[in-house]
Amino acid sequence: MPVNAERAPEIVVVPHTHWDREWYLPFQRFRLRLVSLLDGVIGGMEADRRWRFTLDGQMAAVDDYLEIRPERRERLAALVREGRLAIGPWQILHDEFLCSGENIVRNLETGMRRAEEMGAVMMVGYLPDQFGHCAQTPQILRGAGIEHACVWRGVPGAVRASAFAWEAPDGTAIRTQYLPEGGYGNAASMFEEFPGAAPALPGRVAGFAESMGRWYPRGGPLLAMYGADHTAPAPDLADRIADAPGMRLDTLAGYFAGLDPSAEGLPRVRGELRSHARANILPGVISARVHLKEAMGRAERLVERYAEPLAALWYAGDARRFLDLAWRRLIEVSCHDSVTGCGSDETAEQVAARMAEAEQLGRAVCDLVTAERAATVPLGSHLVFNPTPAARTGLVTLDVPSDGEPGLVTGDGRPVPVQTLEVAPTVLDDAVHPASRLPILLERVYGRVLFGQEIRDWTVSREDRTLTFRVTARSGVPFDLGELREALRGADGDWRVRILADPRRTVAALVDVPALGLTTVRPVPSANASPGAPGAPVVADGNVLDNGLLRVEATADGTLGMRTPSGQVVEGIGRIVDGGDLGDTYNHAPPAADRLIEDPLSVDVRPVWSGPLVAACDIVRTYRWPASGDAEAGARSAAEEDVTVTTRAELRAGEPFLRLRVTFDNRCEDHRVRLHLPLPRQADMSFAEGQFAITERGLTAEGGFGERPVPTFPASGFAAAGGLAVLLEHVTEYEVAGGGREMALTLLRSVGYLSRDRNAYRDQPAGPQLPTPRAQCRGERTAGFAIMPYAGGRPGSAVLRAAEAYRHDLLTAPGYGHATVPAPPSREGVAITGDGVAMTSLRARDGRLETRVVALRDEPATAVLRGPFTEAARADLRGRPGEPLDVHDGTATLALRPWEIATVRLGTA
Repeated sequence: MPVNAERAPEIVVVPHTHWDREWYLPFQRFRLRLVSLLDGVIGGMEADRRWRFTLDGQMAAVDDYLEIRPERRERLAALVREGRLAIGPWQILHDEFLCSGENIVRNLETGMRRAEEMGAVMMVGYLPDQFGHCAQTPQILRGAGIEHACVWRGVPGAVRASAFAWEAPDGTAIRTQYLPEGGYGNAASMFEEFPGAAPALPGRVAGFAESMGRWYPRGGPLLAMYGADHTAPAPDLADRIADAPGMRLDTLAGYFAGLDPSAEGLPRVRGELRSHARANILPGVISARVHLKEAMGRAERLVERYAEPLAALWYAGDARRFLDLAWRRLIEVSCHDSVTGCGSDETAEQVAARMAEAEQLGRAVCDLVTAERAATVPLGSHLVFNPTPAARTGLVTLDVPSDGEPGLVTGDGRPVPVQTLEVAPTVLDDAVHPASRLPILLERVYGRVLFGQEIRDWTVSREDRTLTFRVTARSGVPFDLGELREALRGADGDWRVRILADPRRTVAALVDVPALGLTTVRPVPSANASPGAPGAPVVADGNVLDNGLLRVEATADGTLGMRTPSGQVVEGIGRIVDGGDLGDTYNHAPPAADRLIEDPLSVDVRPVWSGPLVAACDIVRTYRWPASGDAEAGARSAAEEDVTVTTRAELRAGEPFLRLRVTFDNRCEDHRVRLHLPLPRQADMSFAEGQFAITERGLTAEGGFGERPVPTFPASGFAAAGGLAVLLEHVTEYEVAGGGREMALTLLRSVGYLSRDRNAYRDQPAGPQLPTPRAQCRGERTAGFAIMPYAGGRPGSAVLRAAEAYRHDLLTAPGYGHATVPAPPSREGVAITGDGVAMTSLRARDGRLETRVVALRDEPATAVLRGPFTEAARADLRGRPGEPLDVHDGTATLALRPWEIATVRLGTA
């Protein structure tokens, strides 16, 4: 039945563009279009004051435009101040599952600051095209002062109205606008006109009001999103709206300004939004181009947990500009068409380059700070930094001078347990050369470096015509090449040239380091050193590794059996399964006639280290995998490739988990490789850590739209089910399969198209059918995990501590101070402790320290902060000061709600 025009609700038309910064075209080619589009929008808005426009909720489009058109900054800012152009609050429209929670906060912080600099920020959590939404988004938005969210993908089938209360795990609820009937383009075709055709707008308006009105049971204005990907509105839009009764033109901010922000009485949805019921969520992006996820994880960890805390706590200078630039790169690549890997090959290469740049900036800041501190550490000793906020004992690998079993002590004189891993050669070169070549050989000396080490001494013996260099890792004595040339003047005949290195060993050392603090490790003569043995040594005996906490045995089929002292047994760990994939970067789709390969042709177990601090073995398995897929036949090829998969199994002293590192050379295409882990007991749910939460998931996914509801999910810090936790280095796709009896982790997904028009697991194309040969990910692939048995249910503090330690190795730097300088004692930075409490960042900000913590549990938690501060106060997620905390003797106590994200500022009076 047609809607009565007199009773029809008002329709608010929001002109906008959805701007993918990079996708099937690389960034600069899309930016060329952006500049042209915004030139027209700005000119049109200045010519007609009725115009309103919303710039996609992300400041990246503004910044990218102004980099080309800096002279138009004030013109654009004037439109923002007038409320006719809505910008922000995000810096970029990120993928919420493929970046860290801290990255999301910095994204919002940066976008809001930049929008305010331009005149005003749109106070709407606009998330129009993300492939699902993480659980803590409502708390993040509310913590930044934003009261409305606006989403499309991932909304469950239970939502049958345009507004619902979206609730974070901590109970924070935010009024959320759902974009039904076409998402951010639900009115994209409303104003299309065709030459010679009768005016269609009245009928379209009536049809829109009728179909959309069903989603507004409480009444109110209907939201008509007029825009699409990379498109500009019709130039006469304002005239058409003026002639259409019941319609008005506004920004998205203007639409929400007229709505009650209260979520009371609305249907409630708690936690993450990953339903396939109403739109594609394109879950295959979690495993497309896995190398991008690995690079993102490395870069985020290096900046968040090493560079920022080091610079904040231990650097006398100012590294803020370098860190700001690193964060700019990390935020840029978090874009939902960047880190996802669902762009062109050229786009993926540029994304990888920016990730590498962020990592390089983080490493440069670490080098800057440790170099300043290492100047006070004597030559031959090492500086060790603990990036975690609790004191810990961790294994480090050091290169130390030693002609026998080395001895090590800390700067406080405590003995350090040591295990030799490798003995370096002392004769680097020994050859005879005619005297005429000696000047040429001396050209090998770069400054004072020869064969990668520094010259500490040289001798010339004319009696036996021998030139001897003695080199060391770092020399504290001067070297004069001119003096050496003079000593060789007039040399004739044949000369023996020797390059001798000081005896050195690569050792594993078990070091105690204070919370976010520093310690030093220095070598001492073995006779003067206590062995400092670990509490329970690690041993390797044939195919068995044992550290007293876990006993692991490699079996004949190449899998591993694990036993705990309590008698818990897990058999078959590490089964490799290769299957076909005729999908694309968005959706995995196995061939109709798939062939799964899981039995190796051969198995070989090779010892690596035997203890007492670390024991390891390599399990080498050879498989024969189909070389490619055949989309027409819906099958895998008859041609095959031999592939060798090496799995290093490693136990360390005191660690309650087994480290695994899987390496293989991918020579095949159109396939998926997964690592299977049997569960100690059947599971009916899983738990995954990521973005300030531990999310509980069932074994199935909700369907309803034209996409197969696959139960593969993302996890950041760990995934756990059935009494087994898998500790992760980066965001990883997992599935609890086999009726809840095993977990499968995706090691690699090789596909050849950005999107296939015919994908068995998705009805609609997700983008252009563009070949992406580099998304086949040929070449060497390496993936690291740790396997930890636990009691089961929702993982608690033991798993959180293990995941924290696994992801954040101790950082070392060689000392270069004078050899006679005493090694400095251990020093604590800031300690943050509490059952279920995790720290996500610590940085210097506005002359103070700022740290962020989260309670990862269903019960209230207490965080205890200790450090060099006399004042402490809560702050919001934008860093604005709030409630002060009591501080006594450098200690503050912070009460946290279950799942609360809290920001604390620390300073001195």
